[in-house]
This record gives sequence, C-alpha cells and structure tokens, in this order.
Amino acid sequence: MLHEVGAGVAASRIRAASAPKRILINDYCGHPFQVELSREFARRGYRVLHVYSADDLTPRGDLARNGTDPVGFAIEGLTLGESIQKYNLLKRRGQELAYGSLMCRRIDSFEPDAVIGSNNPLEAQNRIGNHCRRRGIPFIFWLQDIHSDAIKSILGRKIPGIGHLIGAWYERLESRLLRRSDHIVAIAGNFLPRLQQWKIARNRVSIIENWAPRDKINVVSSNNPWRHLHGLAGKKVVLYTGTLGLKHNPSLLLAAAEAYAANSDVQVVVVSEGKYARELVSEAARRQLSNLRVLPFQPFEAYSTVLASGDVLMAMIEPDAASYSVPSKVLSYLCSGRPIVLAASEHNLAASIVRRSGGGIVVHPQDTAGFVAAIGQFLANDVERHRVGALGRAYADEMFDVGRIADRFERICHEACHGRMRAHDQS
Repeated sequence: MLHEVGAGVAASRIRAASAPKRILINDYCGHPFQVELSREFARRGYRVLHVYSADDLTPRGDLARNGTDPVGFAIEGLTLGESIQKYNLLKRRGQELAYGSLMCRRIDSFEPDAVIGSNNPLEAQNRIGNHCRRRGIPFIFWLQDIHSDAIKSILGRKIPGIGHLIGAWYERLESRLLRRSDHIVAIAGNFLPRLQQWKIARNRVSIIENWAPRDKINVVSSNNPWRHLHGLAGKKVVLYTGTLGLKHNPSLLLAAAEAYAANSDVQVVVVSEGKYARELVSEAARRQLSNLRVLPFQPFEAYSTVLASGDVLMAMIEPDAASYSVPSKVLSYLCSGRPIVLAASEHNLAASIVRRSGGGIVVHPQDTAGFVAAIGQFLANDVERHRVGALGRAYADEMFDVGRIADRFERICHEACHGRMRAHDQS
C-alpha cells in the first residue's frame, strides 16, 4: 500500500512539474493494451490522441469512445482508402510510407508535446520519427519487435541473396531510427544485446513488458452466448485467436485437429483472417478435418466470451522469430482464466511468462507431439484445467496494473520532454 501511495505521489509531482500536456500514441495495429494506456493518460488529465491504421487486418482493442471516457481522449483510425497489401513488397512499402505521411500531418494538426510510436512498419516509423525530430517533439520508440531481424529472416528464405541485402538496409534504417529516438521502451530484456550492438546507451532504454486490459477481458462462463451461437455447446473446444503469419506455424493447428478427428466431442476453432487463415481452411478441407473451423476476427466486446469458449487456448511462435517477436495474445489468454499451450523457444518472453505464471504448458515450437499431448493433458483433466487457468488470471491481476505501468510511461514522457528542453536551451 505504501509503495502504491508513494508511486501516486511521485506521478503527481511529475505532472505538476511542467510535464507534457498533449500526448499522441500511435499504435499501428490498434491492439488492446496500447489504447488502455491512452485512456489511463487521459484519466490523469492529459489531452490524448490515440491513432491506429484502419486498413490493417488484425484483431483490435476497444477503439470506440464510450460514456466513461474522459473529455480529453480521442481515437482515430487513419486510412489510405485501401487494404494493406502485405504480400506485395513494393506496394506495401509505398503504403507504409503513405501511412507515415498521414501520421506526420496528424501530428502537425494535433501539436503534441510527445509522441509514442508502437507497432509501426519501419518505413512509417522512420518518417514519423524524423518528422518529430524536425519539429522538436520528443519521440518515444515503443519497441514491440526487432523488425529488421524479421525482414532478414523472411526475405532471406524467400529470395536468397537480395533478401539479405534488403534486410541489411532495413537493419541500418532501424538502428539509426532507434539511436535518434529520445527514448526506447523495449518489451523484453532479450532485446538489449541487439540495442547494445547498435551502440544505444542502456540509460536510453526502459524495459516495460506488455500486458492485457484485465478489467476488459473477464473470466466468464464457458456456457455463454458466443459458444451457443457457433454451435459449440457440449463440445470441448481448443481455440486459437489472432493473426496467422510467417512467424506462426499453422501446421500445429492442423495437428491438433488431426489428433481429435475421430472424437466428435472435440472441436478446434481458429479465429483469424488473411492469407494463412484461408490456406488453413483449404488444407483442412483437403485432409477432411471437419472438426477444424476458421471464423473471422470478432469484435472486442465479444473477446471475453470468445476466449471463455475455449477449454484450452493455443499459441505459437516460430524458432527464428522468438528473438524478435512476442505473441501478445498470450497475455490476453491469461486474463481469460483458461489454460494455455504455447509452442515457443524457451528464451521467448511469452514462454517465460507462461512458466512464471503457471498458466499453461510450453513446448518447443517444433515439438508437434508435445503440443498435441499438452492439449490432451488439459482436455482429460477438468480439475487441472481450471487450476492452471486460475493461476494465469491471478498473474494477470497482479502484474497487469495499468496505473503502475502508466506511471513509468508518464515518467519517460516527462524526462524526454525535459531532455528536449535542455538540449534547446544549450543550443
């Protein structure tokens, strides 16, 4: 209690000492916890503009204003008027640059005292960061992924030779952008060696792990309207929800369905959209896996009941993606009070969190048999399933306190603004 009071007093002093009054948080994906941070800032008296890409096909958080939102809180989805062409490299690059330009114009019209950039493609993030620097606006890079590592890994496999050259160019772009940012918020300590390699001082980096909005993702009954709507009543449901991309392994979902193909009581449900979701549908049909269903992304207001409809929740991240990406869906899974089976390398942060919380089982990403066995372990034991799910929720209740998290972001914004002021006074 004393610690919480002290943190609150410290935050109040920060706000009183000419802290920034207008904050723009730009989360390209529109994920749940970033907009929760924006709402918390607004509750503290800041004018906050939360901006996301309306064109990106991905699960979204609570991106509509409601009656309890502060007056100073606004949400905007920026659109290019067309869907993002994720698998057309030239077209996608042009769209990312165009989105960056849209963001720069919105920054000029809102006139923020600080900008936090999260999940933006590198081309867009670079344009935004450069624009803020020219305008003298502190830019805080909220580092969710090492994008250039992903680009090198993916393009290196798809187009050997030139793919590595493109990846090297993006590595130079990303490292320069990070060095020029006023501060970096990294979501995992295992990003630090790469930042050190890029000659970024440790005192310019804060580690703040991701979280999920525990007050909006609730533990609800599995006997709920969403489950009935989709004909899942009376079934044991193994559920995956979220994006499917190159860093995921859909074959694990197929393996789970194949393991229970002869058991009409078990249904594998995947809530996703896009190229790989469509390919999953085609492959399930080819293998005659009628127990695997793919549904489109669901609105955030249904998210608690979607997760509650799963008796076991699945997640996966490929081995070569484990060092640069953390599947944040695992954090939402913890809030739901359902056990998790995660296929991920042991050094991935999500794997560490699942083990730390006791909220699930982690297997190696290439251990298909272990993945299926872990699912079976939970399906066969109701007591263990409920015990492990409760541990996950208890971890979320303890760790996902947006007030404490916002205190740290607030301090970072304050220090970044004062750093800019000192640099201006000395110039």
